[in-house]
Amino acid sequence: MSVLLIRLAGPMQAWGTQSRFSVRDTGLEPSKSGVIGLLCAALGKPRDESVSENEGLPSLADLAALKMAVRVDRPGTMAADYHTAQNVIRASSVPGRKPKLKDCEPSTRYYLADADFLVGLEGPLDLLRQLDAALADPVWPLYLGRKAFVPSTPVRVPDGLLPDGTLPDALKDTHWQKRTSRDEPDQPLRIVEEVESDARGDVRKDVPFNFVSTQRSFGTRQVRDHFWDVPENLIQESPLCTSLSSR
Repeated sequence: MSVLLIRLAGPMQAWGTQSRFSVRDTGLEPSKSGVIGLLCAALGKPRDESVSENEGLPSLADLAALKMAVRVDRPGTMAADYHTAQNVIRASSVPGRKPKLKDCEPSTRYYLADADFLVGLEGPLDLLRQLDAALADPVWPLYLGRKAFVPSTPVRVPDGLLPDGTLPDALKDTHWQKRTSRDEPDQPLRIVEEVESDARGDVRKDVPFNFVSTQRSFGTRQVRDHFWDVPENLIQESPLCTSLSSR
């Protein structure tokens, strides 16, 4: 198999898997549905699989079949915003009839501040090449879980397409980047890796089966955490860090 690495870093990002009504959650690392949604935006892939614009593009099933792992380079800080929205459709509205609207709907929306993740996707080389090309020149804007949360660095990793590799090796062979000359990993990095369904692990319901707004459905997968000490030879200073330290 082959591996494609992508970088998800930004001032704010949210990867909710249990959001309902007035409370919008976020996981501690990117969800599989969120990452696949980002790839669909890069491809210009419509939500409805049956429309002609999807011809020549990978199916949602192809994307969901990719094995995923996440290296948590910086976990970020959990924070929350208070929002209000007007003219929100009430849950009691009957399909086919004029919707009932609320004058104002308050909501609490959680997000991760200043987080940085290295995501690895394992699958067929031809599919990963298509995704890598789409990330280099995305059709639609890319965002980190919510439309207001834009990446602070390019999502595409230069030379991030590895024709021969495995997820654990790819994540452990990629450098961790300093942002200041005194910056060091505070502790071993957490790696969240998708495992076979018969293996022991935490269950996540974030495998997308359908992205159509009125027909959204998701399946489950299992993941397992393990921790990795970054070796000295893989700690690299960012260009900004180097320029500041030379003054």
